[in-house]
Amino acid sequence: MENYSISLPSYSIGSDVYGKIGEICSPFGSKVICIGGKTAIEKSRELIEESVKNTSLDILDFIWYGGEASYENVEALENNELVKSADMIFAIGGGKALDTAKALAYRTGKNVFTFPTIASNCAGTTAVSIMYNSDGSFKEPYFFPAPAKHCFINTEIIAKSPAKYIWAGMGDTYAKYFEATVSSRGEDLVHYHALGVTTSKMCLEPLLKYGKKAMDDFKNGIASFEVEQAILAVVVTTGIASILLTAEHIIDYNTGLAHAVFYALTSFPHIEERHLHGEVVGYGVLILLLVDNDKEMFRTMFDFNKSIGLPTCLADIEMSESDLDRLVPMVCAMKDIDHNPYKITEEMVLKAFKELEKYIKNN
Repeated sequence: MENYSISLPSYSIGSDVYGKIGEICSPFGSKVICIGGKTAIEKSRELIEESVKNTSLDILDFIWYGGEASYENVEALENNELVKSADMIFAIGGGKALDTAKALAYRTGKNVFTFPTIASNCAGTTAVSIMYNSDGSFKEPYFFPAPAKHCFINTEIIAKSPAKYIWAGMGDTYAKYFEATVSSRGEDLVHYHALGVTTSKMCLEPLLKYGKKAMDDFKNGIASFEVEQAILAVVVTTGIASILLTAEHIIDYNTGLAHAVFYALTSFPHIEERHLHGEVVGYGVLILLLVDNDKEMFRTMFDFNKSIGLPTCLADIEMSESDLDRLVPMVCAMKDIDHNPYKITEEMVLKAFKELEKYIKNN
């Protein structure tokens, strides 16, 4: 491969990182428009306003992103006069708010800075927005040449957010390691893909080491060392791995069977209504490991899921073995499993689901 560019995330993390806003953002202009979720703005507005008081930055307003990461909401924001007059965008909130503001920044040619207020995903550091239709159904990934100019990760704000978000974020994060390593197995990878696969190891190891303590501290609103390590794995490491693995705007190494299980399960309405993405993906990892016949790692991840309350059986996601005849063909129809070192068959997937249920009964 020749003549390519890779732009990796720039970030600050800690309890006082908003104090760096002036220093980091001022070179890009003075007029700021803040776009985010309602709760996220409520939790961070006063702190952000206080942080820019003695800088050259002028915050024009705080605007709700619209409630869905859709092109329709991006277009509505494009037509906002305050957005038009801003030099830069501060994206505040969870994944959909950040993705909406990132897409807006790309389409308007403005610099964007991200302020994640929960740690459920890596939207603050990725060079892609996951776009949805107005009805909430998935539309497509929208790739950009580079991530946000900088990501401000305030651990105090995130540590006081609902624990369910980082809980689900852990499931989605460690899936990156398993899906990247399995999908690339035996291949002679270009440098950025090889670097992405190697980086993905840090999506797993810190969570196995610090995840349980991080969850306990998170439930008490404590921004401990362990909480910081979990946040870094979810928000930063996964973002870096994703940029490297999708540098060609392909999903070959950035997804796999765990996500195929999730996307198939979204055909059941209660999954979208009552379960989080990473929660279900974490369950899907157990199916992936059984299909891959990695019994030792399966036991490790089963025990980890159990220790923090992530799903370990069909009942945990309100499903039963009677649903498998419908579910398994949908899993195997997902494009997420197209790039794999071996063909994944319905027989293999069905066997894995049943093996997991049997393991539950015996343990």
